[in-house]
This record gives sequence, structure tokens and C-alpha cells, in this order.
Amino acid sequence: MPSYSRSTPPRREDSPHESPPEHYLIAHSDGGARGNPGPAGYGVVIQDESGRKVATLSEYLGRQTNNFAEYQGLIAALEYTLSHGPKALKLISDSELLVRQIKGIYKVKNATLQDLHGRAKELIAQLEWFSIGHALREHNQEADSLANQAMDKGMGRAAQAPSPANSSPAANLAQQEFEGIVRNGVVSLIGSDLPEGTRVQVRVKR
Repeated sequence: MPSYSRSTPPRREDSPHESPPEHYLIAHSDGGARGNPGPAGYGVVIQDESGRKVATLSEYLGRQTNNFAEYQGLIAALEYTLSHGPKALKLISDSELLVRQIKGIYKVKNATLQDLHGRAKELIAQLEWFSIGHALREHNQEADSLANQAMDKGMGRAAQAPSPANSSPAANLAQQEFEGIVRNGVVSLIGSDLPEGTRVQVRVKR
């Protein structure tokens, strides 16, 4: 893996008296894994400083964890920014763990994530300005949809584009599939956090 260095670190939005430059990119990033670990993918929506969409990125990652996928989304956004410019990026993720690890608030203990964290920091060091922040999942829906489409494609499933009538959170849940196991006559879903009362349809796999 190549190593990069800079004489001065990138300016940070969360530093005192710092503000975004005139031109910068905004990346909404999300990653997920069905089963954690399980079939994983990421999705990234790139916008300019005015909010105009300029690119979408997504990739199926094979069997990985949620955190692995979140880091791959971050790295994809950083690589796009460095390739297309301007070298200034505001990254928005719904992974609080990722955001706090990049900010240095949390330590990275997992060996695999340490490598990805190191790669992300190398890329950040090449930027002239960088900011990272957390957003709730409902404010990151397009990136979440891209990640799910990548997982669908990798698993050989036809991705379903949501219609305007099905753009609510409840409708989005209806388009997802979850793995589960029967324990004591009760189906327990793996790696999901569905609201109480959610209706599900069970299909047995052998």
C-alpha cells in the first residue's frame, strides 16, 4: 500500500474559525451487511457545494461486516474527491462509530478496520479541506438505497427502484430481505432492527 504525506494537515471544519472553501464536494455515504458479517455493499451520493448531484458510487463487497462496508464507502468518496476535485470534502455518514473513529474520539481496535482507517487517513491527508459528520439514517436514504442495490446485485437479485409512492421508510422496509432462524417456534431476524408490529413474509431456505 503506498504511503502519502503532506507538510501540513488538511484544514478541518470542526477546527476553530474554520469554514468550508468556496468549492467543495458533499458525500452522503452508507454501508451495510446482511447478517453482519454477510453479503455487504456500500453506496455514496456525491454533490457539489450547492447540493447538485454529480455522481453516485456503489459496490458489492462480498461477505463482510457493516463497519467494513462503512469504511469502504468513506474510502470510495475520498478517492473520487481526489480524482475529480476540488480537493475539499464534507462527508456525511449514518455510522456514528465511523465518524468518531475518524475524528479520533474512538480508538480502532479491529485489525481489519485499522488498515482501512489508516488508508482513509492517508487519503484525507491529501485533501486541502475535510469535514465529517453524523446523520440519522432517515436523512441518508439515497446512499442506503444504493448500498442495498449493490448487495442485491451481488447476491443475484434484481434491484427494485423505489417509486415516488413507495418512498416512505415503511415502504422501504417492504423492499428489504432479512436472514433469520427459528428458535423455540419463534423466527428471530439476524442483523435487523425492525419496529414492533412490522408485518413480515417468511420464505424457508434449505
